[in-house]
Amino acid sequence: MTFFRTTAALLFASVVITPAFAQEIDRPECVAPAKPGGGFDLTCRIAQQGLEKQFDGPMQVTFMPGGIGAVAINLFNTTRTDDPNAIVAFSSGSLLNMATGKYGQWGANDVRFLATAGTDYGAVIVRDDSPYKTLEDLMKALKENPGGIVMGAGGSVGSQDWMKAAILMKSEGLNPRQMRYVAFDGGGDAIAGLLGGSIQVYTGDVGEMVSHLGTGEMRILAAMSDERLPAPFADIPTAKELGYEAVWPIVRGFYMGKAVPDAAYNKWVEAFQAAYKTDEWAALVKDKGLLPLDLSGKEMDADMKKRVERMTGIAKEAGLIE
Repeated sequence: MTFFRTTAALLFASVVITPAFAQEIDRPECVAPAKPGGGFDLTCRIAQQGLEKQFDGPMQVTFMPGGIGAVAINLFNTTRTDDPNAIVAFSSGSLLNMATGKYGQWGANDVRFLATAGTDYGAVIVRDDSPYKTLEDLMKALKENPGGIVMGAGGSVGSQDWMKAAILMKSEGLNPRQMRYVAFDGGGDAIAGLLGGSIQVYTGDVGEMVSHLGTGEMRILAAMSDERLPAPFADIPTAKELGYEAVWPIVRGFYMGKAVPDAAYNKWVEAFQAAYKTDEWAALVKDKGLLPLDLSGKEMDADMKKRVERMTGIAKEAGLIE
């Protein structure tokens, strides 16, 4: 009888437990917490294409605009806290929002940081027909009349994109509070605002400009990196080399709900680690305008939490929080 009980128990376990593990990630999804066309969209496309060989089925990209990530982080802390199938795109701007309380009660300890897609840098962007042909032209005009130029980006006052514009102004000794700034819900809307004439300068990201290079629509006046970036941005000067101390590095990556089972979390980590080792991943990251940054799992989670701590200090210095 003992033999039959043991055999039955093993058979039951194989029926109940094995399929559960097999179905841990049966509907892979990447949530881009903004409208199509911006940096979150770009980040999800990297996951969608870069992890194609790691899962049996295609990855779905879902757009969830609202509060530059606020709607998404709220959802993944209420109804989808343990969803094993979904990852959410984030950037350094999301980390800044966590640091400054822009996400309300939700912070860095309310998600499981999963993996990076790559690193990016801020950029000063104008329309191709803009009268500001160089960064010097723009800075000269701002110095003459700080409120005379309409700047804008995918985030409100105190957001990452606002910080880029603020750092740019501070590099010339100008008060960021004097600038005219229009907030959009994501980079896609900000680009539409720039092309439509609602704003004159967009402080966006280098990476999201890849698909716009050579179209004759927009020009990057400067990259906000320490050194010149590789192709296709090698001809773009940095703000620093032009004499302006305006540097803003950006990390792009993914998080999951904080109650996701370890088995599912680790499976996603393994998928990213396997992708990182391929030439296809390296080519994809470069094609999307990012530089390589391969962090995943516990190491990545700890690194992101340290970044939030540093940003909290910067935000206090800037007077954004007490």
